[in-house]
Amino acid sequence: MSTEALARLAEERVDHRFKGLPPDAEGLTLAELTAQRRNLFTGGFTTPVLALSAERLDHNLRLMETYAARHGLAFAPHGKTSMAPQLFHRQIQHGAWGITLAMPHQVRVARAFGIQRIFLANELVDAAALRRLAAELAADPDFRLVCYVDSVRGVELMDAALKGAARPVDVVVELGAGEGARTGVRTEADATAVADAVAGAGTLRLVGVAGYEAQVPGASPERVRAWLRRLVGIAAEFDKAGRFAGADEIVLSAGGSEWFDAVADVFAGIPELSLPVLKLLRSGAYVSHDDVHYRRLTPFNRVPEEGALESAFRLWAQVVSRPSAEQAFVNAGKRDAAHDLDLPVAQVVRRDGTERPAAGIEVTALSDQHIWLRTTPEADVEVGDWIGMGLSHPCTSFDKWQLIPVAEADGTVVDYIRTFF
Repeated sequence: MSTEALARLAEERVDHRFKGLPPDAEGLTLAELTAQRRNLFTGGFTTPVLALSAERLDHNLRLMETYAARHGLAFAPHGKTSMAPQLFHRQIQHGAWGITLAMPHQVRVARAFGIQRIFLANELVDAAALRRLAAELAADPDFRLVCYVDSVRGVELMDAALKGAARPVDVVVELGAGEGARTGVRTEADATAVADAVAGAGTLRLVGVAGYEAQVPGASPERVRAWLRRLVGIAAEFDKAGRFAGADEIVLSAGGSEWFDAVADVFAGIPELSLPVLKLLRSGAYVSHDDVHYRRLTPFNRVPEEGALESAFRLWAQVVSRPSAEQAFVNAGKRDAAHDLDLPVAQVVRRDGTERPAAGIEVTALSDQHIWLRTTPEADVEVGDWIGMGLSHPCTSFDKWQLIPVAEADGTVVDYIRTFF
């Protein structure tokens, strides 16, 4: 199924749906356009256009594969970052156990492209979505899904919707990161109550404990590690009480893109339990990384000897107005660039085939279809120049583009990544 579905992506034809593609490519299939190996800068692409670096994408995939293997971690990168089945399959080719997702629609996308292992890092109480999930599990004995639970009420709703299901749904109790944090049980007593409810529901099977450490209030290495030790402690207590008796392995999962070094450290010290432990890391932003938010927060800043991720995104836009010596405007905006955490960063100016650093150019604001640039006297900027910008927050960069060219360092476009948000 997956090979056929991916092949069908290459058969899609270039049309009005896809921003930035060459107008004269209209009607070509993506396979035909890819085969032309057009250049991002001279091959007719229009601005704005978001591109991924082929070399940096490959570097990031390899680095996290190596990191997870070195630390004895299984890896289910969060697919909501890219919602790109082509990248899902590349992640799995680079050692991923499966893909993490957050919403039923995302599961449908992944299943349409043959993803066989899914970690659903969210509570699922929608009856229609649960019935569809039960049908997927019944139809494919090789499909595995693990889902969060964090309340007795939620367990009751799941059980009611799944009555008569051919296979039980594997669930993990979600431990919240603390008072005032996001979802998840707040206390060990709450965790036990939810586990008891799962034990009484014939449609569910308890297989582990999980959570998201980045939500720890006032997160610091000490506080994150303390919370992770609580997570391990609950799993150990559940195992001692025989709560995983029906499982084949115990799933212990954490790890966003900010604290996976702490996850690796604490998970390395898990005591011996009665079943094999699947230590499942879920970091997702690594695949593209970024130029501000995760560049600042990545754990590789704390462990530089283990390598460094590289930002693979660059948004290219064109200067369309230079109304004063202190201002310029490019033809991209909130519809094209992530802006929820940080503004884009001007990196390079391209004119007549020559690229130079964007000295004296600062992004100060975004309108719907314009990015505002403040320019100092050292800035050499003219109408018609292309400005290459780094972005912050991969999740809200991918979601603005249905099709993203993958370009080599010289601009040769070697692939197109299709997203499904």
